[in-house]
Amino acid sequence: MKTLAKAALFALAASFPLLAAAHKAFLLPSATVLSDGDDAWITVDAAVSNDLFEFNHFPLALDGLAITAPDGARVEPENVGNGKWRNTFDVHLTHQGTYKIAVSTDGAFATYEDANGEKKRARGDAATIAQRIPAGAKNVEITQAQNTVETFVTLGKPNDLALKPSGRGLEFVPVTAPNDLFAGETASFRFLLDGKPAAGIKVSAIRGGTRYRDAPDELTATTDADGKFSLTWPVAGPYWLSASTEGGTPTLANAKTRRAGCTVTLDVLP
Repeated sequence: MKTLAKAALFALAASFPLLAAAHKAFLLPSATVLSDGDDAWITVDAAVSNDLFEFNHFPLALDGLAITAPDGARVEPENVGNGKWRNTFDVHLTHQGTYKIAVSTDGAFATYEDANGEKKRARGDAATIAQRIPAGAKNVEITQAQNTVETFVTLGKPNDLALKPSGRGLEFVPVTAPNDLFAGETASFRFLLDGKPAAGIKVSAIRGGTRYRDAPDELTATTDADGKFSLTWPVAGPYWLSASTEGGTPTLANAKTRRAGCTVTLDVLP
């Protein structure tokens, strides 16, 4: 993977909470609902962009890519390509049901004062962040930054085995099947933080094509005590849904705080 893309991804993971800001990361599948067949394939674009869902900033690194099949098994991506503005890969759909495709990162950033008392910053992954802080640094504060970018694809009849939460970080849990969304209808979802309801989290959903309109036409919601929220889709199209929070117990040694975020691409049908 290119060093630039890796650094950009860590910078992105440390940028919460920026729900409707520029530089949005996404996974965009070529199709989200397919009829059951013997040879079903999709192509997924992975990028970080200024406009949804354009390719005009840099590619989304695929180091943390995990594809979960409807039976819970891991699926390997095929035909992986690394481009200037996006990365791509194919997924061979061999089982009927719902697939989860996600890129997860667990990074960190730190603030400290050097020997001259000058304030400095460092970013990196959980394994190397301590190595980026010079010996003798003072007032060191490390923040863990966890992020997941994901989407869903269903072949034939949907199921929910791939949608089961892991209990780690901020997780999107569909109540309404994620590939059963239609314009004019209301869908319900939940957010969990470390497996527990994430209450009071602000959620933003923005339809693609922002390059061609003046206003983002943002949909917003706030999770209830059970971590649940609902959205009514005004029109069909791909939507970028995002939420973030600060809190929970850091899993990174020496980290004082944690920021966790989750971004989902959802396809709303006519």
